[in-house]
Amino acid sequence: MLLKIVWKNIVDKKLNSILAVLLMAFGIGIISLLITVGKQLQDKFAKNISGVDMVVGAKGSPLQLILSGVYQIDSPTGNIALSELNMLRNNPLVKEVIPLSMGDNYKGYRIVGSNEKYLKHFKAELKEGRTFERPMEVVAGATVARNLELKLNDTFVSSHGFEADGHSHEDQVYKVVGILNYSNSVLDNLLVSDLESVWLVHAGHEADGDHHEEAGHEEEAAHAAHEPEVTCALVKFRSPMGLMSLPRLINQNTKMQAALPAIEVNRLFELMGIGMDAVKALAAAIMLISGVSVFITLFNALKERKYELALMLSMGGTRMKLFFMLLLEGIILCLSGYALGILLSRTGLWLASGALKRGYNYTLEQQFLQKEEIYLLFLALFIGIVAAIIPSSGIYKINISKTLANE
Repeated sequence: MLLKIVWKNIVDKKLNSILAVLLMAFGIGIISLLITVGKQLQDKFAKNISGVDMVVGAKGSPLQLILSGVYQIDSPTGNIALSELNMLRNNPLVKEVIPLSMGDNYKGYRIVGSNEKYLKHFKAELKEGRTFERPMEVVAGATVARNLELKLNDTFVSSHGFEADGHSHEDQVYKVVGILNYSNSVLDNLLVSDLESVWLVHAGHEADGDHHEEAGHEEEAAHAAHEPEVTCALVKFRSPMGLMSLPRLINQNTKMQAALPAIEVNRLFELMGIGMDAVKALAAAIMLISGVSVFITLFNALKERKYELALMLSMGGTRMKLFFMLLLEGIILCLSGYALGILLSRTGLWLASGALKRGYNYTLEQQFLQKEEIYLLFLALFIGIVAAIIPSSGIYKINISKTLANE
């Protein structure tokens, strides 16, 4: 009976109730979305840089080098000579060097030339087929294979650059020899081949471009063709001594650039965190305004329903029960706002996932309530109780006989 009366009171003040619920929902929804997206991005970023101590590539922005070399979500800074990389590989402080060559795509998904160490680094497992053994063979990441409906022995030609509408390399055909299991890593969105495949494709591309050049330029291009290049390399050290000495040595004494993933990613999230903190503060302010709205709604309800409440008291209702009735009304409004806010958050997560998929071939996963979202539930309850407790306490100030006589 108490719940029926509470529900009737809420419905009776539709506009005020809807306003309170929407304000709470917007505050909860924004904070929940930022928490969920931020956590998933941090988890994905952390997983992909795990085991990578340093990335080397052409001079330029170190963050751009990390984003392109590790996460495959930016343009590379340029190419470096394979001979320079071989010198680094022979350094006693270096445990492993994984070269990467990029520059082409197939229907928007990047093709990366490397070796089997690249697959082992991400603990890749084959769903079907085998790994590449000769030039122009590729293994497809799980997301690529699913979205492009690739099967074993399918063939395709790549497009130059990272846009699907780039110039096609019709003279070199890739063949799918393996499909990987889903790993929740950058591999899911890649087509991986050996280095020679990328060199073959671009040697043909350079030859086509040089066909219309003068003989001197042809000779220069032929000379350059004998110097293989890679886009970047992922480096693992044998000991912390490598981290202390090699990055500075490379940056000062070679044509290459050394970037440290841990430092650059932390810097990136610090920059992102400034914006996220500002939005969270705004959302928290909206939640507080929602609490004020609940307070005003219940305060007005107390004044307007004073006769009704006095009548209930005269018929045997206790002040404690009526106090909890108004308190329950505030709690229900805030909990309704919380539930709607979580729904808005998950809708926003779905939209954000679609945007990331279109722009970077990254996806976000729908998840159950996070620990931080449970804290938000308690915060919503706290706001509802605090907002309702002051007007609800007005029950104890009602003079039954005076109130009924005035009516």
